[in-house]
Amino acid sequence: MSDSELNEAVAQPRTAAGVLFFDETGRVLLVKPTYKPGWEIPGGYLHPGETPSQGAAREVKEELGITPPVGRLLVADWAPHPTEGDKLLFVFDGGILPDDERAQIILDGVEIGEYAFHSSDQLDSLLIPRLARRVHAALNARSRVETSYLEHGARWATNDV
Repeated sequence: MSDSELNEAVAQPRTAAGVLFFDETGRVLLVKPTYKPGWEIPGGYLHPGETPSQGAAREVKEELGITPPVGRLLVADWAPHPTEGDKLLFVFDGGILPDDERAQIILDGVEIGEYAFHSSDQLDSLLIPRLARRVHAALNARSRVETSYLEHGARWATNDV
């Protein structure tokens, strides 16, 4: 490897993971942070050495106080932010949260002030646009039983190469 290759800048994205949980009617669980307006999906940034699925599970436990299994990966999204730089974001399928598990939800009260289930047609009005695109893509991937690679929340088409 040459000196120029050793000194070449490489991407160092901030990495986050979230989980989509559903009720029996197919509505998506969203959380409302206390520190900013709007709604989010449960999740957050990874700690050093943490895998995306581990980080997603940790965040769910911290935010909601529950430890349901984190299912398969629905989407991976390369989504740089204008002020925060490169980001790589993962969304996992948490499946249907049964009544007994929902009854055990205890919000952390620090980061998360409320939670609610919402239908997919409400997402665009509740989530910021880039997150809404990511969640819609994750719902689509879930219905097709596949994993999607996204860029800026949109499916990446191989014929664009």
